[in-house]
Amino acid sequence: MALPVEEWRLCAARRWAALEPALQERLAAASLHDTLRLGCGLLRPEAEAAAVRGSPGTGGWGEDRPAAAAPCTPQAASHELPGSPEVSVCFANRSAALFHLGRFQLCLEDIARAESQGYPDRLLPKVLLRKAECLLCLGRLQEAMDVLRVVENKIAMDGIMIAQQTQLKKLSQLKIKIHDKESCPEPVQEAQDDIQKKSEIWEENDIISGASSSLTLNFDTERGRHLVASQDIVPGQNLLKEEAFVSVLCPGESHLLKDSSETAWDTQVTNADLYCHRCLRELLASVPCRGCSYAKYCSQNCADVAWEQYHQIECSLGALLLTLGVFCHVALRTVLLAGFAEVSRLVERSHGDDKDIHNPEVRCEDLSEAPATRTGTRSIPGCNNSGQYQSSYQAVFSLLPHAEKHTPEHKFLCMLSVVAVCKQLQEAGLEAAVLNQESSEEQSKATTCEKTLGDLSPELKIMAEAMLRHVLQLQCNAQAITVMQESGSGDGAVVNKKPVRLATAFFPVLSLLNHSCCPNISVSFSGTAATVRASQPIPSGQEIFHCYGPHRCRMGVAERQQLLSQYFFECRCQACLDELESDVKSVVSLRNSFCCPSCQASMQGEDTLCCSNEACGVSVGREILSRRLWDLQQQIEKALELLRDRRADQAIKMLLKCQVDARSFLSPKHFLMGEMEDHLAQVYASLGKWQDAARHLERSIEIVEVHHGPSSVELGHELFKLAQILFNGFAVSEALSTIQKAEEIFLVHCGPESTQIQELQEMKTCLLELPKSILQRT
Repeated sequence: MALPVEEWRLCAARRWAALEPALQERLAAASLHDTLRLGCGLLRPEAEAAAVRGSPGTGGWGEDRPAAAAPCTPQAASHELPGSPEVSVCFANRSAALFHLGRFQLCLEDIARAESQGYPDRLLPKVLLRKAECLLCLGRLQEAMDVLRVVENKIAMDGIMIAQQTQLKKLSQLKIKIHDKESCPEPVQEAQDDIQKKSEIWEENDIISGASSSLTLNFDTERGRHLVASQDIVPGQNLLKEEAFVSVLCPGESHLLKDSSETAWDTQVTNADLYCHRCLRELLASVPCRGCSYAKYCSQNCADVAWEQYHQIECSLGALLLTLGVFCHVALRTVLLAGFAEVSRLVERSHGDDKDIHNPEVRCEDLSEAPATRTGTRSIPGCNNSGQYQSSYQAVFSLLPHAEKHTPEHKFLCMLSVVAVCKQLQEAGLEAAVLNQESSEEQSKATTCEKTLGDLSPELKIMAEAMLRHVLQLQCNAQAITVMQESGSGDGAVVNKKPVRLATAFFPVLSLLNHSCCPNISVSFSGTAATVRASQPIPSGQEIFHCYGPHRCRMGVAERQQLLSQYFFECRCQACLDELESDVKSVVSLRNSFCCPSCQASMQGEDTLCCSNEACGVSVGREILSRRLWDLQQQIEKALELLRDRRADQAIKMLLKCQVDARSFLSPKHFLMGEMEDHLAQVYASLGKWQDAARHLERSIEIVEVHHGPSSVELGHELFKLAQILFNGFAVSEALSTIQKAEEIFLVHCGPESTQIQELQEMKTCLLELPKSILQRT
C-alpha cells in the first residue's frame, strides 16, 4: 500500500477537521518548512499508538516472533530467535532441500549458518557429510577431504553406534568418490558462445549518468526537463541503464500455502517472503534479519549492507512503517541513504528562495532556449556545478513535489506521517544514528531532558521536512519496479505470467521522461536496475516518452485523462489529441463495443443503444447489456475456479457456454473474447491436449495483435505461451517459427539477456537436438 492504512487516514482526517479554520488556511498556503513548523506539535502520541494498534496487517516485525515455530517450514528461520538451537535446525533442514535442488553453494552457506548458530553436536556428522558431498560436487576435493577427516575424528571420539552405521557407509562412499576424481580429473569444458553473451554496444552520455550518448537533456517552461534523441534511434536500442537511488519492497498480496491450517502460525507467503529486501532478487535461501522477522535477504552481504545503510534504524520502527505505507517508507530510506549532511545542505539551500520549493522551473526560465550542452545544463534543477545530471540525492531532491497542487488534507496527512516517524526515532534513541553522530547514554539522557514533550530536535525537523518533500514527490515520480510472476493453475506444462508490482523506487534519470499514452520506449527491470529501450524508431529531435498510466490500447481518452489527473497535468500527447479532436470513437471503444443481439452489427448510442444496421432496428438499454457483460465475467471466474480445483472438463463446458453467450452481444474483437480463448488454451494444456490448446491460443493472439499491435510486448507474452504449447506437443517446425517471432519482440522490449530470451533459446536448442526421425515427422 503506497499511502497509510485506512485507520491512520481517518485519524488524520479527524485531526484536520478539528483544526481552527484560520490554522487550516495557514497550513494550506504554507511552504514545506512552515508546514512542519506549524504542524509538528499537532500529533498526539496516544492517537498515533491507537491507530498503529488498530491497523490490520502490521505484524511481522521484531517482537512478533511466535513462541514455537516448526523447523521444517520455509519461514521458520525468520521466526526463531537468533542463536537458538531451533534456528540452527531450520538452516540445516533447508540445506538438505538445497542440496537436492543442486544449489550446492547455497547449501554450504546454510550449513555454515547452522554451525554458527549452535547446531546440536550429536547431529553434526550428518550435516558435515552433506557439506563434504557439496564440496565434492563443486570440485573442491581437498576441502571435502578435510571435512571427512573431521567427521572421522568425531565418530571415533563418540564411538560407533548403530545410528551411525549409515553415516559410516556414506563416509566410505565419499572417500572413494574423491579418490576417483583425484585419479581421473574431469576435462575443463570451454564456455559456449551462447552462454557467455557479448555485452551490448554502449556509449554513455557524458552529461546524463547511465544514459546513452544518443540522448540530450533539454528544458523549456512547458515541458520542463526532458530527454530528446540527438540521433536516429532504432527499435531495441538501449537508451538508459539506471540503478534505483532508493527502493522499498512492497509486501504485496498474500498467497496462502496449501495445508496451512495444520501449521502453528500464519504461513501466508507474500513478496516480502519471496524477494530480497535490499536487491530485490528472488529468494531461494533467505537470510533473515537478526533483529526482526520481517526483513529477509538473499545473502549475508546484502543483510550486512542493508543494516549499515538503513535497516539498523528501520528495524525497530516495525508496525509504524507498515501503517504509514510504502511512500513514507521510501521517504525515510531516501534521507537515510543520503545522510544528514547532504539532506541538511539541500534543505537549507531551498530556504533561500521558497518559490524554488514549489516551482524550480522559475529559476530556469532563461534556459528555455539554451542548447543542451554542459554549459546550458548547468542551471537546470538537479544538475551539479559541472552541468551533469547524475543519479544522486541532489537529483532526487530537485524532483517537483507540487506542494501547491496537493489538497491541504493530503499535505496534512503526509506531514503527520513523517512527524510520527521522526518522533518514533527520537523516542527510540535513534537520533544519533540517523544524524550519523557518535552517541552515548549520557548524551542521550541530556538531549531528552532539553526537549519538551512531543517536540522534535532541529536536526530531526530538517529530516522531517526532506521526508515530507519526498512523500509529495512520489505521487508524480514514484516508479513501480515490476516482475513477471507465474499465475494460473501452476501445473508446470505452460507457464502463464503476469506483471506484478514488486517495489516502489526513485529513479532520478528515468523521472526525466515525460508521459505519452503512446510511448516510444519500454522499461524492464532486473533487481533494482531499470533498462530503457526504444520500442519503435525514434528520429533525431523527437522527445523520448514514457507511459505513466494506461496505454491508448487499454482504454479511451476520457478514462485515461481521469486517471492521469493524479499527476497534475492534462495529457496533450498525440494519441489524446487525435481522439479529442475527432468525432469518431476511439479504437478501443469500437473494439470493445457491444453488437446487436439480433444481427451482430455494431450498436451505437449512449443510454439506449441502437443497431447500426437500419434494416434491423433493434434497440437495447446500455444498462441491460452492461449487466450481461458483468454476469458473463462472473461465469468466466467460476470456470477458472473449476480449473484451479482441477475440474478441467467442467471448466471447458462452462467456458464454451460463455463463448456462445458472448458472441450474441459482444464485438468479435472484444478483449474478453480473446481472454476466453486464452483460458480455454490453458485448460486444454492442463489436460495435455496440445493441438486444442494451440488452436484456441492462436485465436487469442489474433485479438491481442489487433488491440496492442504486431510488435507489442503483450503479443510477445502470448507468443511465448504458444511456443511452450507447441514445444510440449512436439510441433517442431511451428514451435521454431513461433519462438523466432517471440524472440524478435523480446529483443526489442527486454534485450538479449532477459529471462524470456534465455528460455526461448533453451526451447530452440532442445528442439534442434531432437533425433532426425522425430524432426522429419513434424
